[in-house]
Amino acid sequence: MSRSRVAWVALPAALAMTLSACGGGGGSTTSEGKENPEGTVSIYGTEPKSTLFPANTTEAGGSKVTEALFARLVDYAPEDGKPTNLLAESITSSDAKVYNIKLKQGWKFHDGTDVKAKNFVDGWNWSANSNNAQQGASFFSVIQGFKDVHPSDEAAKPTADKMSGLEVVGDYEFKVTLNAPTSVFTTMIGYLPFSPLPDAFFADPKAFEAKPIGNGPLKFVSRTPNSLIKLERFDDYKGEKIHFKTLDIKIYSSQETAYQDLVAGKLDFMEALPPSAKVGEKYKADLGDQVLTANLLGQSAIALPYYVPAFKDNVKLRQAISMAINREQITKTVLAGSYTPSDGWVSPGINGYRKGVCGEFCTYNKDKAKQLFQESGFTGKLTIQSNQDGGRKEPLEAACNSIKDALGVECEFVGATNFGAFRQIVDGKQLTGMSRSDWSADYPSIENFLNPLYRTGGSSNDSNFSNPEVDKLLEQADGTADEAAAIKLYQQAEDIIAKQMPSIPTWNEKGIGGRSKNLLAAKLTFKRDADLASFRVKG
Repeated sequence: MSRSRVAWVALPAALAMTLSACGGGGGSTTSEGKENPEGTVSIYGTEPKSTLFPANTTEAGGSKVTEALFARLVDYAPEDGKPTNLLAESITSSDAKVYNIKLKQGWKFHDGTDVKAKNFVDGWNWSANSNNAQQGASFFSVIQGFKDVHPSDEAAKPTADKMSGLEVVGDYEFKVTLNAPTSVFTTMIGYLPFSPLPDAFFADPKAFEAKPIGNGPLKFVSRTPNSLIKLERFDDYKGEKIHFKTLDIKIYSSQETAYQDLVAGKLDFMEALPPSAKVGEKYKADLGDQVLTANLLGQSAIALPYYVPAFKDNVKLRQAISMAINREQITKTVLAGSYTPSDGWVSPGINGYRKGVCGEFCTYNKDKAKQLFQESGFTGKLTIQSNQDGGRKEPLEAACNSIKDALGVECEFVGATNFGAFRQIVDGKQLTGMSRSDWSADYPSIENFLNPLYRTGGSSNDSNFSNPEVDKLLEQADGTADEAAAIKLYQQAEDIIAKQMPSIPTWNEKGIGGRSKNLLAAKLTFKRDADLASFRVKG
């Protein structure tokens, strides 16, 4: 949320990150008027699926809260994700394998205690430990000793409670040793699971679960399930300040209802608009200069879970379904030009993106799709599962209709009540058919589009895909200090994913959101989040 602009310190030239900016602004709009620093902002939210622990909120509903509650070593520029130091005073390394991290002093948790090196080390160790079943645990796999606290065999117990690669050097300094030199480590540690945890967390995790204590720009006030999560400005925050007093995250089961509230001034911010508002660009008439835009780094896809027998060993079926989806028509009509057809597994704007990786299999071809479908031998009914809220139902119903028309097979959209309920199904490996599997970049790296989604045991591997060649290439890429060389290895992994097609790329979203007249200014980020530091409330 905050946007510290401290430059990176003392990394050798070989380790310098070359991040591709998406160009353009971050979608800020402003109106003239007097500002009220004690005002309240209400934003659109969906019910979090689980506890509000930073390593357990890898989905949008929960991360909207935890992103505001916790600050990390590194922050990302809202426009393009460029990393800059936040809590880190310096991050130094001579070999991209062993990193020395010094913290700025004076940073506080919301309970008034100091943020120290042990809070990072203890927090990362706890979050990585498989006994604690944190959704984002796999992000710590680059650290030496991860396999001791998180065995690859799900039935095995940890043989240690701490990763050997983490060492507290002093109150405000710690050392991180990785398994191998890694080009993206200094970028990835700005992601939510790498947050520090206060001493109070370890003293009473249950109390923390009820009332999280972070170190970010906003502090927790209250939570009413399926209704409201209330946060308040933390005045002792050392990063970029918040210019309003209270944040109300209103939980909606319908994006349409939220949009009506936005237009009526009963809701102040939405990071995405429902399909109905996009038809004929209706939102422009509704919102005028209150429209927000951003260059997003994200990907929409349909996962084909390998634990569903029909999909596991039937690549022709997976290819047939992909070729049966008329992306051009759906993005132009149902999505009203607010999305563009996807042609690979990495978002445009990411360094390492290549046009057309998916090739003919992401191009609508009714005849070829039907031929592959017949060769697949599949009989029965196809389904696409998703949440019904968030504007997800309409394009997936259109995809189902396209599949039905091209293949002559029954296809049905199966909707869960809300996003939290849907993610419970996905994370519990309880899908019975295809599944929506959208992804927004946690940080701007090709690694972030492949490891979490396609590595064995990845935190968001909705397909339950496992391929030794892909795992090996991803591990090699992770352990390559030179960014250009690492990207080539990541691309080789993507090429294998393209042949196997564990998920079907569908479309890439153009960032379109909106604010109410209650806000003088607001901005969308590259992750399609609210850049809360940019918000100004009308007096």
